[in-house]
Amino acid sequence: MARMHTRRRGSSGSDKPATDEPPEWSDVDEDAIEERVVELAEQGHDPSQIGMKLRDEGVQGTPIPDVKLATGKKVTEILEEHDADPEIPEDLYNLLERAVRLRAHMDEHPGDAQNKRALQNTESKIRRLANYYRGDQIDESFAYTHERAKELVE
Repeated sequence: MARMHTRRRGSSGSDKPATDEPPEWSDVDEDAIEERVVELAEQGHDPSQIGMKLRDEGVQGTPIPDVKLATGKKVTEILEEHDADPEIPEDLYNLLERAVRLRAHMDEHPGDAQNKRALQNTESKIRRLANYYRGDQIDESFAYTHERAKELVE
């Protein structure tokens, strides 16, 4: 797949193994996994960080290679069930953080043309993603502004 703001192709990456069930050595109860997911979310971890912590640390010492295979639900679905999901989706939040960082850099270095373009591209991605999430996961009235992004990030 081609990259969004350049004329180059993206780099290829590895795929997950095609399996229908979790490995035999990872036989943790679904309820214990869900409790650990909610506990990690309450500690302030994002869904991707929760997945990595479950992969590395596991539940009760047993690693969980894939939450969806083990429980039948994605991490975000588990968080929604327990009302622990973040107010804005993780990918949008990460783009907002980046835009705030780039804007702060641009205030300090106004002649930096490369970062000016990077800021424009990031803000474009934010608007596109906000249109995708509007109504379902964010307010209908959500509109990107630097001030609003700064409030949400801090």
